[in-house]
Amino acid sequence: MANRYGELLRTPGVVTLALAGGVARLPGAMVGIGVITMLSLTQNSYGLAGAVAATLTLAAAFLSPQVSRLADRYGQSRVLPPAVGIGASALLALALCSWLSAPSWALFACAALAGCLPSIPAMTRARWARLLDGRPLLPTAFALDSVLSELAFVIGPPLAIALCMGWFAEAGPICAVLMLLLGAAVLLRQKATEPPVHPDAQHGGRPALFMRPVPTLALLLGTLGAINGAIDVTAVAIAKAEGSPSAASWVLALYALGSATGGLTFGALKPALPLGRLLLYCCVATALSSILIALAPDSAWLAAAMLLSGLSFAPTLIVAMEMVEKSVPRARLTESLTWLVTGIQLGLAGGASLCGLLTDGYGPRAGQSLALAAGLAALLVAAMLPRAARSKDVKPAR
Repeated sequence: MANRYGELLRTPGVVTLALAGGVARLPGAMVGIGVITMLSLTQNSYGLAGAVAATLTLAAAFLSPQVSRLADRYGQSRVLPPAVGIGASALLALALCSWLSAPSWALFACAALAGCLPSIPAMTRARWARLLDGRPLLPTAFALDSVLSELAFVIGPPLAIALCMGWFAEAGPICAVLMLLLGAAVLLRQKATEPPVHPDAQHGGRPALFMRPVPTLALLLGTLGAINGAIDVTAVAIAKAEGSPSAASWVLALYALGSATGGLTFGALKPALPLGRLLLYCCVATALSSILIALAPDSAWLAAAMLLSGLSFAPTLIVAMEMVEKSVPRARLTESLTWLVTGIQLGLAGGASLCGLLTDGYGPRAGQSLALAAGLAALLVAAMLPRAARSKDVKPAR
């Protein structure tokens, strides 16, 4: 494992790109929970806070792929500055409206406009593909990138909550904006890793969402996002019912630990299997772990099941990204990767919302059944994928 990652880190430009991407993606893990915490403190309404955060998520699901499509067409250096500027300004305006106790419509308007923030993970992964094009280290770079994403979601939410609760209500979103500006600025200075503008991208064409295997992979990652969303709610509900709310943090931390471990290990391996088959095996592991999640009788067993479930999440994401990288034209790569991120985000939001309704109606363990259903759905979608993958002549991994 050390040799493969050591070779990657010795490659010129890798360390700076990893650091810039890591800092720039941290705000993505802070904004949602930061907005909820901020508005719950200033507006004294969890319902309003959740609705505004959901508006931001849905707006990002629609707008981020369009921003990425423009980045493919005109270049990241031309698209990132205005997109970051508009999105950051909207988040700052949202914080100001919260501080001023502005009408609800103003909060929703700012949240919708903030949805144009660029997908930093997709931008960064497109740069990995540019830097390591045609080299066997690209899957290892994707693995490192997935671990950085996991770290962002381990650090970001508690940091945002701590800033809002310990400093002032708007501190979380404001600090997220500052980190986004810093990370984007450093990322833009990496001229050598910026994907080139392709001539055919200038003429438009159909959206990447309609290019196989992008829609199937986005749907697949949506099911994984639904598992995450269901467990976020279920872990809190079960821990609270047991009289130990803090136990939920251990459940979620072990999931992140499992995902990071799975990603690092997978990135160091050299499996010779076709990507479609690798993805199917990852989803078999996900489905099996979702059965354990459904059967877990308490928080301790749920934490163990989540650790095992996390082991398959990052490898699934890595294989999906590699399939897209090998399948779609370079002129659509950033947009295609963004649709994968969008799939996860929509699944996460939908899973959390549906699990909340099930928990209110049927008790704290109802979400475990939802996680099982999502895990089985992931396996079903993966079983549909190899034919689509073969139609695009996807090559074996490594």
